[in-house]
Amino acid sequence: MTVLERKPADRLHDNLTQVQRLLERQRLVDELLHRQDEPRQEPADKPQLVESLLHRQNLTELQQKLAQLHPADIAYILEALPLHERLLVWGLVRSEDDGEILLEVSDAVRESLIEAMDSDELVAAVEDLGADELADLAPDLPRQVVYEVMGSLDDEERARLQSALSYREDQVGALMDFELVKIRADVSCEVVLRYLRRFDELPDHTDKIFVIDDDERLKGVLSIRKLLVSDPDAEVAEVMATEVVTFRADEAAEDAALAFERYDLVTAPVVDGNGKLIGRLTVDEMLDVIREESESEVLNMAGLKEEEDLFAPVVDSVKNRWAWLAINLCTAFVASRVIGAFEHSIQQLVALAALMPIVAGIGGNSGNQTITMIVRALAMGQMQISQAWRLWRKELGVSVINGLMWGGAIGIIAWWLYHSFSLGLVMTAAMTLNLVLAASMGVLIPTLMQKFGRDPALGSSVLITACTDSGGFFIFLGLASLFLL
Repeated sequence: MTVLERKPADRLHDNLTQVQRLLERQRLVDELLHRQDEPRQEPADKPQLVESLLHRQNLTELQQKLAQLHPADIAYILEALPLHERLLVWGLVRSEDDGEILLEVSDAVRESLIEAMDSDELVAAVEDLGADELADLAPDLPRQVVYEVMGSLDDEERARLQSALSYREDQVGALMDFELVKIRADVSCEVVLRYLRRFDELPDHTDKIFVIDDDERLKGVLSIRKLLVSDPDAEVAEVMATEVVTFRADEAAEDAALAFERYDLVTAPVVDGNGKLIGRLTVDEMLDVIREESESEVLNMAGLKEEEDLFAPVVDSVKNRWAWLAINLCTAFVASRVIGAFEHSIQQLVALAALMPIVAGIGGNSGNQTITMIVRALAMGQMQISQAWRLWRKELGVSVINGLMWGGAIGIIAWWLYHSFSLGLVMTAAMTLNLVLAASMGVLIPTLMQKFGRDPALGSSVLITACTDSGGFFIFLGLASLFLL
């Protein structure tokens, strides 16, 4: 008999649907109870009692459903709910899961959840988290809550938390985990196995044990797989690996995430300037970095300042979006003035008005393709600024070939539609020149952003569209005025 397992995405969607269905039922019961609040005769008390029981039963069913879900699934559900329903669900979540859920939700949603909690609830939610997890939440927590939690920690945990908070959130030190297993190189594998059996459980993602000397300096690593198949009498120094990918606490987290992807790492040691082992990075943190970086690039290319709560208040959404919309408005005005400068030409040859959006649209699409490729190469570390010239020449060749091929095709169509061979030639030339412009700006914009220390994706889509629109209109209408009129 074959058992068909459902995909995790399907299960996640089903959980969200079930919660939304329970919330809708809860809303209907609340409406009925609200109507019952009006003055009524005595015989109507029985229906009101039934509705009150339905209200409590529905809340209990919703609470039981949430108790069965993983904190990450609850975080997904909270992000997909409007604010009032989100807060209702948040109030029904088990208090022991609060901290884990706060770690999983997006920054924008986390802010709304924290605002709904008092100081005592926040302290209870985060007091059992590790130092690295507390460091993730600390910037979003009220300062008094952070002080109170730090006061409840022992000296070792407090020192770890202070160490993690001393680094920026985009540095390795802010993400490193302090829970790890260390051994000396001069003990046997049998001793190591006996040592491991003393643990109730190993730290998450433990795929290797870190080998140190008397001064806590990293000497190598011993993988669990290697340990299990090695001779029990062999010393650790004989079977450990000495070629180890290590990271410094002040390195960029993005670079570390790329290294995890490149070398298929599960964990990696973090050392200080003297080679002393101070923590480790784990694959789950690096996956979060990769995901957040990808989301940030998408948002920046669209001109959004930061991740936005889908159900955020109107004012907050306006603040997040207005800046690049203002820039886009200015560039659109420039494009309109370009068209206005050739108004006389358009009046003489109306076909220009119908054809010029094609030139601008194709240029914008081509420019976005180029700029997406360059931004990705810069983010992945595959391109240096010194290589921009070589890449520009390559993109120039691509744009010329595409311009002649597709510009020739649309030129033939324009010739057939308007019975003007000259118009077809102008269309071909304009499209080719605009694709050359798009390729040039597609390389230039992110390269200059990177050179001046800005995110190369920041507003790149808006800028390239502005250049190809204004440039396309100017090139097409300028050629038409020169050769057709």
